[in-house]
Formats: sequence, C-alpha cells, structure tokens
Amino acid sequence: MRTLITGGAGFIGSHLTETLLAAGERVTVLDDLSTGRWENLAAVADHPGLRLVRGSVLDADLVDRLVLGADTVYHLAAAVGAFTIRDRTLDSLRTNLHGTEHVVAAAHRYDVRLLLASTSEIYGKNDRVGLREDDDRIIGSPTKSRWSYSEAKAIDETLVTAYGRAGLRSVTVRLFNTVGPRQTGRYGMVVPRFVGQALTGVPLTVYGTGDQIRCFCHVADVAGTLPALLAHRDAIGGVFNLGSAEQVTIGGLAERVLALTGSHSTIDRIPYQVAYGDGYEDMMRRVPDCRRARELVGFVPSRDLDAILRDVIDEHRATPLEDRMLTTS
Repeated sequence: MRTLITGGAGFIGSHLTETLLAAGERVTVLDDLSTGRWENLAAVADHPGLRLVRGSVLDADLVDRLVLGADTVYHLAAAVGAFTIRDRTLDSLRTNLHGTEHVVAAAHRYDVRLLLASTSEIYGKNDRVGLREDDDRIIGSPTKSRWSYSEAKAIDETLVTAYGRAGLRSVTVRLFNTVGPRQTGRYGMVVPRFVGQALTGVPLTVYGTGDQIRCFCHVADVAGTLPALLAHRDAIGGVFNLGSAEQVTIGGLAERVLALTGSHSTIDRIPYQVAYGDGYEDMMRRVPDCRRARELVGFVPSRDLDAILRDVIDEHRATPLEDRMLTTS
C-alpha cells in the first residue's frame, strides 16, 4: 500500500507513520512543519519506505500530485491548539477549510480512500455524558473566535459527506483529547503543559475553575485504530468517536500530575478572560460514546490516565531542560 499522511510529522501523524511503516506500507509524509517536526520521525528517518515532503495542504498542485501516487490518504494536517486558533484565526481557517478541500477533492478525483481526522470540538457546548456521533452540535456565536475551529471542522465533515454522495470512499474520526509522547504544550495542550510545569518547578496553570471534565486517550490506541477503520468496508461513509470514557476534572488532572512527578509546584487558577481574552467560552463536560468503533473494529483504550501520564512524564524527564521549558507556557 502507498499511503499519504498530511501532517505526518506532527504528534498523532508521527505515531501513525510508525504504525503504517511497521505494517509494511510505503508512506509519504506531507508537513509544513508549522507545528510538526521532522524530529518526531527520528525513529524511522532511515526507513526505506518513508518519503518526507515539506509543503502545505494549501498548495493544491502539490496535494494533487501526492494523492495521485497514493492508495490511501490520512488527512491529519490542521491548525490546532487554543492559542493557535486565538492568535492566528484567519490563517487557521484557511488551513482547516481550503487545505481540507484540496485533499478531499484530490482523493475523489483519483478514487483514493480517505480518512479525515475531525474533533470532539464538533459537539461544542453539548455536555451530554456519552456523546454519540449523531448528537446535536451546540455552538456559540460565530463572532467569538473560540468556535472557529469547531465550525471549520464541521464544514470539513460536511464536505466529505457531500463528496461521499458523489463516490468518495471516506471515514471520519472525531478525536477526544488524544495525548501522549511527542505532544507539545506550547499551543495550549494541557497534559504536556502540566507535566512540563511540574518538572520545571513552576506553578501549574489551570484556566477557569478547574471543574471542567475531560477524558484523555493515549495516542498509541488511536494510531492503531485509524488504519483498522479505513480498511474496514463497513466503515466507509461512517463517523466514529475515538477516545476514553475515564473522566477527570482539569483541577484533578493537575493534582495527579503533581502526585506522579513528586513536584512541589503549586496550582494557579487563571480566569478564562486573562488567559484567552474577553468572551471566551468553554464546555464543562465532554465524554464520548465510542460504541461504533468498538463494535466494528474492537476499539478499547488499553491505557488508563495514570499510565498515559507516566508515559508523558518519562518522555519529559528524558528531554533537555531547555527544550522542556518550551512546553510550559
């Protein structure tokens, strides 16, 4: 199999690249390195089945050429992270809308199977416990940039659905807080940020009350499931949640990081308006129902939260201090 992974040098993309190479596939990685790093692929850098291409999904001609040479495409490239969306809203929209349009159109043109990486942000402020794929979206005002990522991803899903009616073979996955080694905290990701802060002895910064409830899933569980879904004939045209159902408050997460690291850092609670600016909104609970993926391909997260945190802590401890400091902001 010849596979193209957009965003393949990023956090999830690099793990997926390793998974596919280990399965014997030939993998082309397209990444503009805006948030990804070639260093994420260091373990497979010399693999004969790997090809690295620096470029953007906004380059329609480049995307067309790369999709033409592929049997499958995993579209993971996106502008992500609360701080990225806040600070570069327009650029983020261009990447998440036009970039996806280029990839989807090329996959349809050349009859290439496509997996679209979407997000739990799709559900917006819907805090139902056990969110299912057909549950309603509850989204705030479009005048608030907080929701621009969710809106863009919803359009991406709509685009894939429309192309599906025209013959595109696609699978959409909605990821719920995928975490693990290689994820950086510099774009607002909470687990590496807390771990980096704990290990450098600075206060752990909890935005809002800390009572928000989230579920975290190890990247290895996700990376191993994406190919299974794309390969399954009954998954084509479907949408699948991927995540854990183990709930934790953000304040509780900070306390668990402190306990596991043995850190004497304090916990600082910072109001949303200080961290993100006026008008920021959040949801108090986000818990997935992953029954569809479990019943179709046997998806069951294999690691609990403490095991996930230990993996991240071990990686950070092996990282030079100057690099570790970059994850604490």
